[in-house]
Amino acid sequence: MTDSAPRRARVRAPELIGKGGWLNTGDQQYTLADLRGRIVVLDFWTFCCINCLHVLDELRELEEKHQDTLVVIGVHSPKFVHEAEHQAVVDAVERYGLAHPVLDDPELATWKQYAVRAWPTLVVIDPEGYVVAQHAGEGHVHAIERLVTELEAEHEAKGTLRRGDGPYVAPEPEPTALRFPGKALLLPSGTFLVSDTTRHQLVELAEDAETVVRRIGSGTRGFADGGPREASFNEPQGLALLDDGSVVVADTVNHALRRLDPVTGEVTTLAGTGKQWWQGSATSGPAREVDLSSPWDVAVFGGKVWIAMAGVHQLWTYDPAERTVAVAAGTTNEGLVDGPAAEAWFAQPSGLAATADRLWLADSETSALRWVGLDGQVHTAVGTGLFDFGHRDGAAGQALLQHPLGVTALPDGSVAVADTYNHALRRYDPATGEVTTLATDLREPSDAVLVGEDIVVVESARHRLTRLRLPEEAVRVESVAHRTQRAATEVVPGALRLDVIFQAPAGQKLDMRYGPSTRLLVSATPPELLLKGEGADTDLSRDLELNPDVTEGVLHVSAMAASCDDDPANAYPACHVHQQDWGVPVRLTEGGADRLPLVLAGMDDAAPGQG
Repeated sequence: MTDSAPRRARVRAPELIGKGGWLNTGDQQYTLADLRGRIVVLDFWTFCCINCLHVLDELRELEEKHQDTLVVIGVHSPKFVHEAEHQAVVDAVERYGLAHPVLDDPELATWKQYAVRAWPTLVVIDPEGYVVAQHAGEGHVHAIERLVTELEAEHEAKGTLRRGDGPYVAPEPEPTALRFPGKALLLPSGTFLVSDTTRHQLVELAEDAETVVRRIGSGTRGFADGGPREASFNEPQGLALLDDGSVVVADTVNHALRRLDPVTGEVTTLAGTGKQWWQGSATSGPAREVDLSSPWDVAVFGGKVWIAMAGVHQLWTYDPAERTVAVAAGTTNEGLVDGPAAEAWFAQPSGLAATADRLWLADSETSALRWVGLDGQVHTAVGTGLFDFGHRDGAAGQALLQHPLGVTALPDGSVAVADTYNHALRRYDPATGEVTTLATDLREPSDAVLVGEDIVVVESARHRLTRLRLPEEAVRVESVAHRTQRAATEVVPGALRLDVIFQAPAGQKLDMRYGPSTRLLVSATPPELLLKGEGADTDLSRDLELNPDVTEGVLHVSAMAASCDDDPANAYPACHVHQQDWGVPVRLTEGGADRLPLVLAGMDDAAPGQG
């Protein structure tokens, strides 16, 4: 459903409630009434979600530019059980450098009040307390900025705009040597190189894994090559050693691969443009000319550097000899589908480890351990999909992980998994098909490196490296299984109308120059849930038929729309891609809804209570 000239619907904004309270406000609690007179953007996010992290970065410039009229409020709405822990939210707010207030809503109370269905969702509230726009997914900040500018002028004229400092209060910095380190690498010298993610640096630690030898990088967000003091990174993560002794760095928020010369400390750029990859961008070519999307880890496998491209749910490769990049596996659809590399689905691959014949990967959003063979086939060792997770050992087919970020090959052919949200180190043995627990009480472990008989774990939320002796006996833990706590949407069996709402931002129109500017992809888990309506098409509305014999499941909906500035005089108008993936848990019941509206951008005119 599209409308190129939307009227501005107004709905009274529900109150902001969250059991975890407010962060980044100096312990002050806020209501919507306290924010009257300001333009408010609610950012519904959760810290596991790569699209949410992209939006945090998109918002930074907007917040800075309109700081005296605009208040951005993060509403933290957890997917995983770990994300409902208050301290984990406190950590995430610091980890990602959020310079705005955050409401911790562990029970999804505000999420439900605003009828949010996707991470991330942005809701704009005008100075009089009315919702005037809603956007799901990435790529909307240009439209929101335009709306903010309009609202400033409109409410300045009405006398209802209040300028001044916002409610944000910066927390006190903590004096630790590392701050939310991401990945680690054992250098040939015996020292450790660590990506000190939140401080935007690389840190070399001595063999004791504690003493700082040197820091590389300016320590502020940036994208600059040069010596150890001049070079800058933006939330670096993965590290891999090349044959020539240099180190490849996954410079995540710069959407780039960097090269470090460990001898001189010189940093150069290997791949990426600094811009984020969008649908329609090149998927191969000269490495410095192709956009990347949140590369999270790197590993050398089969003579190439493999890249866990978390931002687009794919694996890419960088060829050091040819200096080219290319997609190696994945379709950009988010989910868990095995098979030939070109047809496989991943979900935020975040950790890689190579052996002679397998590339192991931690597929974080499906809580899965997977691998790619030399023949290009993708396999799943542990994990079932986007909504099942927990801490359960035993046979791999029923074992559970919770958002793992790292994987490490062990000498006996098994692998250790940094099971991040379970605060544990797990082990999978391909020979027996068994999953065990090696260690617990590790605070958000994100990587591990093998050092002789020991394994050194990156304890990200304890800001340190922790050395463990590889145990002969696995630790025994109580089995826990979880499903995401999002309530299922009750829908009727049989005919269901799916409407993706997209209204081009003011001053823009759908980009039809190269054919249809919209795309809708629908699938289901289990596949038998959908009798009709599966697959891709250009219409943003579709008639689905749900199987009455399947009582519950998940509808996977991926939508994209491109809009351009509506100025006939401009031969090269600025264009923007809006895209979002939804996983909608549904329960089939008589008396359920026969229409499922998903807002990509705008307001659902068919919803009650608007005007």
